[in-house]
Amino acid sequence: MTESADLVRVYREQIGRIVATLIRVLGDFDLAEEIAHDAFAAALEQWPTEGTPSNPAGWLVQTARHKAVDEVRRRAVSQRKLREVQTVFDIEQSFSPEKAEDGAMGDDRLSLIFTCCHPSLATDAQVALTLRTLGGLSTDEIARAFLVPATTMAQRLVRAKGKIKDAKIPYRVPPKELLSERLDAVMAVVYLVFSEGYTATAGDELIRRDLCAEAIRLGLLLDRLMPDVSEVNGLCGLMLLHDSRQAARLDAHGDLILLDDQDRSLWSAEAITAGLAKTESALRGCAGRPGSYALQSAISACHARARGPDDTDWPQIAALYQLLLNVHPSPVVALNRAVAIAMASGPEAGLRSLEPIAASRELEHYHLFHATRADLLRRLGRHALALAAYRRALELAQGAPERRFLQRRIEEVSRASAPAN
Repeated sequence: MTESADLVRVYREQIGRIVATLIRVLGDFDLAEEIAHDAFAAALEQWPTEGTPSNPAGWLVQTARHKAVDEVRRRAVSQRKLREVQTVFDIEQSFSPEKAEDGAMGDDRLSLIFTCCHPSLATDAQVALTLRTLGGLSTDEIARAFLVPATTMAQRLVRAKGKIKDAKIPYRVPPKELLSERLDAVMAVVYLVFSEGYTATAGDELIRRDLCAEAIRLGLLLDRLMPDVSEVNGLCGLMLLHDSRQAARLDAHGDLILLDDQDRSLWSAEAITAGLAKTESALRGCAGRPGSYALQSAISACHARARGPDDTDWPQIAALYQLLLNVHPSPVVALNRAVAIAMASGPEAGLRSLEPIAASRELEHYHLFHATRADLLRRLGRHALALAAYRRALELAQGAPERRFLQRRIEEVSRASAPAN
């Protein structure tokens, strides 16, 4: 592996915890991001000539610590010497090897999520700010996830940071009596971090395992904070069951393998067992009124329990999606329900379920809507319409593995529709 590849991997794994700890000790989002990125810039300059260090993560943590101390001292003036000494002490303690090993820097990330999810911030700002600071996503990547221009997203991030600073929002996990008012936002953020890792919105890699692992870790931390909340159990179950399939989702070339074509022997039995246990806890604790995460987890459990594609209980999955649509009306949920109906009752029934979504045009710019419609048309032999839908999906898709998959589908359908010699 090259030094640049090493750096990209370590950046994705470490940026969240370094920024989170810097925000806690410095109280400044922008300065924390600047120092963290300076540390990575130093690595980008030194590693190609000096070689990748034996402990790349430790090197970056200590470089960030030194740069933070230098910046605090540079900015300090004589009348603030005592504050400078205290801040330097906090930095040294926060970035000590012992803190890194015992998980204290990880707990900073949970505090960061609750800070970003303060109820005074709009929900989209909460999610965007957490993805930026914790997940290390660029403004462009977050903008694509929200389907807004990058300039709009940049303005949202600036306003959110300013509001936290001006309102002096505390950097901490709130007391238990205040947890519930932020829980929905925090769970949404954790799941969006997981979703970005599970299917990256852009780039050469479909999967960012570091983000998936971080989201699961944060979800389990939430579960320890609030062990009796059904939806937290459901969220953890959902992420664990999805994550169990990671090893089977890509082939040797990094290309996408659809669920029905995956080698299920590669699915993680350990993650499935843990995910099913969390799902069952969620359903037991919901008093007969499951929330959206509990229902999504139950849907994933149907796939996890199936020995193969032909054993999948698609009528049950379609029924669960209908319940989910009642609890959480969404065009994406309606799209997934249409897929389940197609699998249970045939592609013609699936297409009929897509008609209201198409009429609303809510998913006109969502590549998976067009890819789904294209697949159903392909299965019905309507090649010209399928080609048009696949091409529209390709126009909208950002990730390289998904684009390669769609291009292959276009070539297959083109060959199928060509007149015989």
